[in-house]
Amino acid sequence: MEKILIFYSSYGGGHFSAAKSIENHIKSHYPNMEIKLVDCIEYINKHLNKLLAESYNEAAKKAPLAWKTAYHLSNDGLTSKAVTTSNKLFSIKLNKLLQDFQPDLIISTHPFGTQMCGVLKKKGKINCKLATILTDFHIHGQWLVFNEYCDYFFVSNNQMKNDMIELGVLEQKIYVLGIPVSEKFKDNFNKEKICEEFDLNPNEQIVLFFAGGEFGLGNKTTVMVLKALIRLFSKLQVVAISGKNPKMKAKLETLVKNTDSDERIKILEYTNKVPELMSISSFVITKPGGLTSTESLTAHLPMILINPIPGQEEENAQFLVEKGVAIWIKKHDNIARTLKELYRDPQKLPLMKQNTFSLAKPSSTADICKILLERKKEI
Repeated sequence: MEKILIFYSSYGGGHFSAAKSIENHIKSHYPNMEIKLVDCIEYINKHLNKLLAESYNEAAKKAPLAWKTAYHLSNDGLTSKAVTTSNKLFSIKLNKLLQDFQPDLIISTHPFGTQMCGVLKKKGKINCKLATILTDFHIHGQWLVFNEYCDYFFVSNNQMKNDMIELGVLEQKIYVLGIPVSEKFKDNFNKEKICEEFDLNPNEQIVLFFAGGEFGLGNKTTVMVLKALIRLFSKLQVVAISGKNPKMKAKLETLVKNTDSDERIKILEYTNKVPELMSISSFVITKPGGLTSTESLTAHLPMILINPIPGQEEENAQFLVEKGVAIWIKKHDNIARTLKELYRDPQKLPLMKQNTFSLAKPSSTADICKILLERKKEI
């Protein structure tokens, strides 16, 4: 029985979701595999993991410019070397897990997991295959440390591949297969049933609004966007998901009450039916995280982007705008004017939707697993 170890991190993006999608697919389609899913930072030290997660959250929320500076400094130079040195030390403990489990394949959805395993391969502690799944739309140097010891890199777009080749990664290691998402996005959903479940009118346009997030970023912008939608489009229906942000949920509910718009504006704290809601939506309003952006592309939804975390999410936003699938409402933009312009040209949304087809990778999870587990291409 082949053993597969999947490393992720629980903070900083869709690392866990990508890892979970891979795990679920392997369990469903490759029954003779033993799989272990591990938070690599939590395994090293749960207190360190908590500290890093809290630091990331607080920096992104309260000191975004400082976080942006740290993000770019970690791409190269002394800060990058300091991170790599830390991962060399962390690899000592990680090696115990690897020696106990003896994996045939390691899949990492976080750069720290890749780096630690790269160190161990360099030292000859392990000799199994190592695969890395990058979970954003732009390359960052931390993913490529010890890249010579990684056998597979899976990326979301051709520009990332080209950038990696320029940085010295062997072309034959790089596969443009997309970021893994739930295979539910490939299902055919019944629009009438979904609308009935969420008390929506199937004959009117629906917008999915990711209005919360765990950081509480851009609260003012988020409320202003929903207010503009209510005021400008009298028949537009909105499903707004507040997530891990009770203050935002309260603000949105107050706005809905004051505007007497509860019949067409639905505020949800949480839902596990994002694929279903995306299937009935005309476009999505969201932060440009790697996971949600990938899900939107898979569902062929144009995106209105707000409140990106400086650094990787701003780079995601720039990429999506350049590819013609998104509009980015920046800090000082006129929100009402931007939304009205979206409808002024009747071809705008259809064109954005059409552009998603060249970027979407609906079979990304299955394709990645096929390369890794059916050994279609050895390196």
